Amino acid sequence: MECTLTTISGIVAYPVTPFDNRDPDTINVDILHLLLDRMIDAGVDAIAPLGSTGESAYLDHNEWITVATETIQHTDGRVPTVVGVSDLTTAGTIRRAQIAERLGATAVMALPTSYWRLTEEEVRLHFTTLAESIGIPVMVYNNPATTGIDMTAEFLFDLVTTVENITMVKESTGDIARMHRLNELSGNTLAFFNGSNPLAQRAFQAGAAGWCTAAPCLIPHRIVEFHHAITTGREDEAAELFDRLRPLLDMIVSRGLPATIKAGLRSVGVEAGTPRRPLLPLDEPETTRLEELIAACR
Repeated sequence: MECTLTTISGIVAYPVTPFDNRDPDTINVDILHLLLDRMIDAGVDAIAPLGSTGESAYLDHNEWITVATETIQHTDGRVPTVVGVSDLTTAGTIRRAQIAERLGATAVMALPTSYWRLTEEEVRLHFTTLAESIGIPVMVYNNPATTGIDMTAEFLFDLVTTVENITMVKESTGDIARMHRLNELSGNTLAFFNGSNPLAQRAFQAGAAGWCTAAPCLIPHRIVEFHHAITTGREDEAAELFDRLRPLLDMIVSRGLPATIKAGLRSVGVEAGTPRRPLLPLDEPETTRLEELIAACR
């Protein structure tokens, strides 16, 4: 299909999927709306539901549709929406992507998720088939820590240059050299996004188009403030801000995003329920430490 190009950049915020505290099998739509409003009002540049933060892998089909629908409708064009559509099969990924497109998503993002370790040819065919099935842009997400599949900078660059609908890359290996390599290969034209929180400052310095992060769920104004500082050349101010943010950023990824973000939200008065099993909530010492780190950033 012909792709409708839309520029996405800056802070791409990842909301959790809130569950009702009394009924963990029910999505709390009101809290989802609250989270979206908090982040958009703080100035994030895009919203990306149904990634790992949103527990997409643990939602059934109807729940996935509920989150996609409510997010896109409530965002209502205030910022772009990048909907996570990853599924174990190509057919399942396409089905989700086509639903997201019909709902009005700006773009979709996908991991090469599979029970079996995929060959490079299988990954290429998966993403090519996905891109050809929709008319909105695809962000290819590289996160070998969760998929066991590591797409090289050369492979990612080739996908973007040879498949019309693939326009963006989310790089989450935690290897800053990958980002520099993507810039080198593309002559600074490939829109790549940092998905490793601790690398945010260095990623923007390396030419990243944006930062994909769940941190705005907890400290949206501080994340936006840091982005404005580093993208307007106020390097010293950005470095000082990032030094304050870094301990919190390290913690939320070290324990697992759904568990840490939901515990952090509870500490600031937003009840988003607990993560879905097999994920477990934070214990008391972890929760106390998280509360201290959030307070230090505010």
